[in-house]
Amino acid sequence: MHIASRIARLGTETAFEVLARARQLEAQGRHIIHLEIGEPDFDTPANIREAAKQALDAGYTHYGPSAGLPEVREAIAQYFNRTRGIQLYSGKEVVVTPGAKPIIFFGMMATLEEGDEVIYPNPGFPIYESVIRFLKAVPIPLPLRQEKQFRIEVADIEARITPRTRMLVLNSPHNPTGSILRAEDLEQIAELALRHDLIIFSDEIYSQIIYDGAHHVSIVQFEGMKERTIVLDGFSKTFAMTGWRIGYGLMPEHIAEVVARLQTNCTSCTATFTQIASLEALHDRTLPAVRQFVSEFQRRRDVLVEGLNRLPGIRCVRPEGAFYAFPNIEETGMSSREFAEALLLEAGVACLSGTAFGECGEGFVRFSYANSVENIQLALQRLEDFLIRRAKRSQLLPREQQ
Repeated sequence: MHIASRIARLGTETAFEVLARARQLEAQGRHIIHLEIGEPDFDTPANIREAAKQALDAGYTHYGPSAGLPEVREAIAQYFNRTRGIQLYSGKEVVVTPGAKPIIFFGMMATLEEGDEVIYPNPGFPIYESVIRFLKAVPIPLPLRQEKQFRIEVADIEARITPRTRMLVLNSPHNPTGSILRAEDLEQIAELALRHDLIIFSDEIYSQIIYDGAHHVSIVQFEGMKERTIVLDGFSKTFAMTGWRIGYGLMPEHIAEVVARLQTNCTSCTATFTQIASLEALHDRTLPAVRQFVSEFQRRRDVLVEGLNRLPGIRCVRPEGAFYAFPNIEETGMSSREFAEALLLEAGVACLSGTAFGECGEGFVRFSYANSVENIQLALQRLEDFLIRRAKRSQLLPREQQ
């Protein structure tokens, strides 16, 4: 059967491919430490699980409105307003989706024309570039540099703006580097967006996973930005609900209507019992569990980053949010892909090549610290042994074989 040519423009998310390979090795009896997948290892809080059970018993097993249940849309709007310290959104500007990725697809589909240029962070979440290309828009990578702590430089954005620039993608806290955008960064970006009439796509899925007393700032908090911004957020990361598949977007009402229509044509709606469970997630009684998650992630971050920076040939910037470390491995002499492949096969530690996040990820790998401190410490020991073996091997080989 013929496959449509447009599929060649569609990318993938390498984390799931590496996870599948790691599972195959486990099936062969290997012990693998999983630092590849961006998924909290905590169970969904008990009160949310109980709310889902009650929703099923109450009959929430039928279709719902494409944009989401009205009470859920309103609760999300108020939660967003509360966590950003604003009073901007109502339920009419919210669309609830099965996971957050549909907001990328539907939001870009609703606003981009063929040939429009989209500036996006590189390294960055690979689905941005995938969807841009699929829609026949033009991806314009925005390099994030280690020496700048992987923060977006406004001058770099401005240098890439042309008359065809339509959209700028932001992601803070950032996957894969863990960097965050500060208020002063976003204020300058907002001024740039207003001056050049840009749409902002703001991926804030890690908004509540920030460390060291810092607070999340959204670009919609700046004057004139709500009207030109699509915000992506969801329940997967903050509430350990990855398998529940429930996310949402906030956007101007006329865009929300289009996104809801796209959902009608694609998934019909988001499961209603998961939407009712999400109401419980947004309740204040879930806050202690979220704070515990973040505290534990911070502890794991400290163990991993301090351990990485003690290893020969490894340099790692301290992430400020999300749950990823993005160490520089250039001094090992291996490419990112070679390093990740060898580490999995030789040491039983699964990570992702930096190039899974774009060409600017060469020289880096991504470790997810959504795993126990014990496993992180074991991974660090295996990594150290791996580097020592590699160093000894390179010393023994003739230069032309290295």
